Amino acid sequence: MKLLIILFVTFILALLGTTVFHGKPDFLFSGNLGMAIFIIFTGFSHFKFQKGMAMMIPDFIPGKMFWVYCTGFLEIAAGIGLMIPAIREITAILLIVFYLLVFVANIHSSRRNVNIFKADYTGPGMKYLYTQRIPMQIILIVWTWYFGIYLH
Repeated sequence: MKLLIILFVTFILALLGTTVFHGKPDFLFSGNLGMAIFIIFTGFSHFKFQKGMAMMIPDFIPGKMFWVYCTGFLEIAAGIGLMIPAIREITAILLIVFYLLVFVANIHSSRRNVNIFKADYTGPGMKYLYTQRIPMQIILIVWTWYFGIYLH
């Protein structure tokens, strides 16, 4: 849930900034900026914690490091895409699909107690999945839908 702080703080700061500079808060811009910074931050984490990220991927999927780097680049691209009005909606749709697909890796890593930061099996396990990861996935999907599609 620490990552959600990035999302909410960026959103609040953007609301304050748009209020100061434009005289009123810009919810569309602020919501998309919050998600953009969040997803770019998580994209870069794929390069810092690549071994732990690879451990999240189910064994039946070959080329784990390829997928770690690929999804890292995709997340960074999605963050940029959310800030470009002409491609915001399609980016949001693809990001929601991505969140649903990545959830398989979250289930797998929780079952195996993967700790992505240490690249070992000392992670929090299924409790983390139920108490933090599922609620966070729901927030990310709803947020992306609301600011990227609904308000678009």
